[in-house]
Amino acid sequence: MNATDPLHLLLSRCSVGTRQLQEPAPTDEELHRMVQAALRAPDHAGLVPYRFHAIRGSARDALADLFEQAALDAGKDATQATRDRDRALGAPLLLAVVARIDQGHPVAGVHEQWMAVGGAVTNLLNAVHALGYAGKMLSGSKVRAGPVVAAFCGPGETLVGWVVLGTTTHPGRRKFDKPAPQQVLVSWDGC
Repeated sequence: MNATDPLHLLLSRCSVGTRQLQEPAPTDEELHRMVQAALRAPDHAGLVPYRFHAIRGSARDALADLFEQAALDAGKDATQATRDRDRALGAPLLLAVVARIDQGHPVAGVHEQWMAVGGAVTNLLNAVHALGYAGKMLSGSKVRAGPVVAAFCGPGETLVGWVVLGTTTHPGRRKFDKPAPQQVLVSWDGC
Protein backbone atom coordinates (compact mmCIF):
# COMPACT_ATOMS: atom_id res chain seq x y z
CA MET A 1 0.00 0.00 0.00
CA ASN A 2 1.34 3.38 -1.03
CA ALA A 3 0.81 6.45 1.21
CA THR A 4 0.21 8.57 -1.90
CA ASP A 5 -2.73 6.36 -2.91
CA PRO A 6 -5.91 8.40 -2.36
CA LEU A 7 -7.46 5.38 -0.63
CA HIS A 8 -4.51 4.94 1.75
CA LEU A 9 -6.43 6.29 4.76
CA LEU A 10 -9.40 4.01 4.19
CA LEU A 11 -7.22 0.98 3.59
CA SER A 12 -5.01 1.63 6.62
CA ARG A 13 -7.76 2.23 9.20
CA CYS A 14 -8.26 -0.43 11.83
CA SER A 15 -9.90 -0.53 15.23
CA VAL A 16 -7.72 0.22 18.24
CA GLY A 17 -8.59 -1.22 21.64
CA THR A 18 -9.51 0.96 24.57
CA ARG A 19 -6.34 0.01 26.46
CA GLN A 20 -4.25 1.49 23.64
CA LEU A 21 -5.99 4.89 23.80
CA GLN A 22 -4.70 7.83 25.79
CA GLU A 23 -4.82 11.62 25.88
CA PRO A 24 -4.99 13.76 23.96
CA ALA A 25 -8.50 13.18 22.78
CA PRO A 26 -9.85 15.13 19.83
CA THR A 27 -10.53 18.79 20.58
CA ASP A 28 -14.05 20.15 20.30
CA GLU A 29 -13.19 21.60 16.88
CA GLU A 30 -11.84 18.24 15.68
CA LEU A 31 -14.86 16.45 17.10
CA HIS A 32 -17.15 18.83 15.19
CA ARG A 33 -15.24 18.01 11.98
CA MET A 34 -15.66 14.30 12.67
CA VAL A 35 -19.39 14.77 13.13
CA GLN A 36 -19.48 16.82 9.91
CA ALA A 37 -18.01 13.77 8.17
CA ALA A 38 -20.68 11.59 9.79
CA LEU A 39 -23.34 13.93 8.44
CA ARG A 40 -21.99 13.42 4.90
CA ALA A 41 -22.85 9.72 4.97
CA PRO A 42 -25.48 8.60 2.47
CA ASP A 43 -29.00 8.77 3.80
CA HIS A 44 -32.46 8.80 2.32
CA ALA A 45 -34.88 11.71 2.19
CA GLY A 46 -32.39 13.93 4.04
CA LEU A 47 -32.97 12.12 7.32
CA VAL A 48 -30.42 12.16 10.10
CA PRO A 49 -31.61 9.17 12.15
CA TYR A 50 -28.86 9.43 14.76
CA ARG A 51 -27.18 11.67 17.28
CA PHE A 52 -24.06 11.50 19.42
CA HIS A 53 -23.36 12.23 23.10
CA ALA A 54 -19.75 13.19 23.92
CA ILE A 55 -18.56 11.74 27.23
CA ARG A 56 -15.27 12.96 28.66
CA GLY A 57 -13.70 13.99 31.94
CA SER A 58 -15.75 13.28 35.05
CA ALA A 59 -18.74 12.22 32.94
CA ARG A 60 -16.78 9.01 32.29
CA ASP A 61 -17.04 8.26 36.03
CA ALA A 62 -20.84 8.51 35.87
CA LEU A 63 -20.84 6.24 32.80
CA ALA A 64 -18.53 3.81 34.63
CA ASP A 65 -21.04 3.66 37.49
CA LEU A 66 -23.81 2.86 35.00
CA PHE A 67 -21.72 0.17 33.29
CA GLU A 68 -20.80 -1.43 36.60
CA GLN A 69 -24.39 -1.44 37.86
CA ALA A 70 -25.64 -2.86 34.56
CA ALA A 71 -23.12 -5.70 34.85
CA LEU A 72 -24.15 -6.48 38.42
CA ASP A 73 -27.85 -6.31 37.48
CA ALA A 74 -27.15 -8.79 34.67
CA GLY A 75 -25.68 -11.24 37.19
CA LYS A 76 -22.01 -10.71 36.36
CA ASP A 77 -19.51 -11.20 39.16
CA ALA A 78 -17.49 -8.36 40.69
CA THR A 79 -14.49 -8.99 38.42
CA GLN A 80 -16.65 -8.74 35.29
CA ALA A 81 -18.42 -5.67 36.67
CA THR A 82 -15.06 -3.99 37.27
CA ARG A 83 -13.99 -4.85 33.72
CA ASP A 84 -17.18 -3.23 32.38
CA ARG A 85 -16.58 -0.20 34.61
CA ASP A 86 -13.05 0.13 33.21
CA ARG A 87 -14.44 0.24 29.65
CA ALA A 88 -15.92 3.66 30.41
CA LEU A 89 -12.67 4.92 31.89
CA GLY A 90 -10.16 3.52 29.40
CA ALA A 91 -10.53 5.99 26.55
CA PRO A 92 -10.30 9.75 27.07
CA LEU A 93 -13.43 10.36 24.95
CA LEU A 94 -16.47 8.24 24.25
CA LEU A 95 -19.33 9.05 21.91
CA ALA A 96 -22.64 7.38 22.64
CA VAL A 97 -24.37 6.61 19.33
CA VAL A 98 -28.15 6.92 19.50
CA ALA A 99 -30.42 5.93 16.63
CA ARG A 100 -33.76 7.63 16.01
CA ILE A 101 -35.50 5.33 13.55
CA ASP A 102 -38.85 6.59 12.23
CA GLN A 103 -40.83 3.36 11.79
CA GLY A 104 -43.52 5.06 9.76
CA HIS A 105 -41.51 7.37 7.54
CA PRO A 106 -43.33 7.65 4.18
CA VAL A 107 -40.15 7.57 2.06
CA ALA A 108 -37.23 6.04 3.99
CA GLY A 109 -37.74 2.51 5.22
CA VAL A 110 -36.34 1.24 8.49
CA HIS A 111 -33.49 -0.61 6.78
CA GLU A 112 -32.47 2.57 4.92
CA GLN A 113 -32.37 4.50 8.16
CA TRP A 114 -30.22 1.82 9.83
CA MET A 115 -27.88 1.94 6.84
CA ALA A 116 -27.59 5.71 7.37
CA VAL A 117 -26.66 5.16 11.02
CA GLY A 118 -23.97 2.65 10.01
CA GLY A 119 -22.68 4.97 7.29
CA ALA A 120 -22.45 7.84 9.76
CA VAL A 121 -20.44 5.76 12.24
CA THR A 122 -18.17 4.58 9.42
CA ASN A 123 -17.57 8.13 8.19
CA LEU A 124 -16.93 9.28 11.75
CA LEU A 125 -14.35 6.52 12.35
CA ASN A 126 -12.66 7.29 9.04
CA ALA A 127 -12.49 10.98 10.04
CA VAL A 128 -11.01 9.96 13.41
CA HIS A 129 -8.26 8.11 11.54
CA ALA A 130 -7.74 10.93 9.02
CA LEU A 131 -7.19 13.42 11.86
CA GLY A 132 -4.54 11.20 13.46
CA TYR A 133 -6.58 9.67 16.26
CA ALA A 134 -7.73 6.11 16.83
CA GLY A 135 -10.74 4.31 18.18
CA LYS A 136 -13.39 1.72 17.63
CA MET A 137 -17.06 0.97 18.13
CA LEU A 138 -18.18 -0.90 21.28
CA SER A 139 -21.59 -2.27 22.13
CA GLY A 140 -22.46 -5.40 24.12
CA SER A 141 -25.27 -6.03 26.56
CA LYS A 142 -24.92 -2.56 28.10
CA VAL A 143 -26.78 -1.06 25.13
CA ARG A 144 -29.90 -2.87 26.36
CA ALA A 145 -29.52 -2.20 30.10
CA GLY A 146 -32.43 -0.05 31.27
CA PRO A 147 -30.54 2.57 33.31
CA VAL A 148 -27.85 2.95 30.65
CA VAL A 149 -30.43 3.34 27.88
CA ALA A 150 -32.43 5.84 29.98
CA ALA A 151 -29.30 7.98 30.43
CA PHE A 152 -28.98 8.51 26.66
CA CYS A 153 -32.25 7.77 24.91
CA GLY A 154 -35.60 9.39 24.66
CA PRO A 155 -38.80 7.61 23.65
CA GLY A 156 -38.42 5.64 20.42
CA GLU A 157 -34.62 5.84 20.41
CA THR A 158 -32.11 2.99 20.44
CA LEU A 159 -28.69 3.04 22.06
CA VAL A 160 -26.37 1.59 19.40
CA GLY A 161 -23.11 1.71 21.35
CA TRP A 162 -20.05 3.86 21.96
CA VAL A 163 -17.22 5.05 19.79
CA VAL A 164 -14.10 5.21 21.98
CA LEU A 165 -11.51 7.78 20.91
CA GLY A 166 -8.05 8.96 21.78
CA THR A 167 -4.44 8.93 20.70
CA THR A 168 -3.03 5.48 20.18
CA THR A 169 -0.05 4.34 22.22
CA HIS A 170 1.03 2.23 19.25
CA PRO A 171 -0.33 1.75 15.75
CA GLY A 172 -3.29 -0.53 15.47
CA ARG A 173 -3.03 -3.89 13.87
CA ARG A 174 -5.68 -5.86 12.16
CA LYS A 175 -7.18 -8.28 14.64
CA PHE A 176 -8.90 -10.40 12.02
CA ASP A 177 -7.86 -11.35 8.53
CA LYS A 178 -10.23 -9.96 5.93
CA PRO A 179 -11.17 -11.89 2.82
CA ALA A 180 -9.74 -10.96 -0.56
CA PRO A 181 -12.02 -8.65 -2.60
CA GLN A 182 -12.85 -11.46 -5.05
CA GLN A 183 -14.24 -13.49 -2.15
CA VAL A 184 -16.96 -10.92 -1.46
CA LEU A 185 -17.45 -9.43 -4.93
CA VAL A 186 -19.31 -11.45 -7.54
CA SER A 187 -20.77 -10.55 -10.89
CA TRP A 188 -24.48 -11.03 -11.24
CA ASP A 189 -25.50 -12.32 -14.66
CA GLY A 190 -29.17 -11.51 -14.39
CA CYS A 191 -30.48 -14.90 -13.27
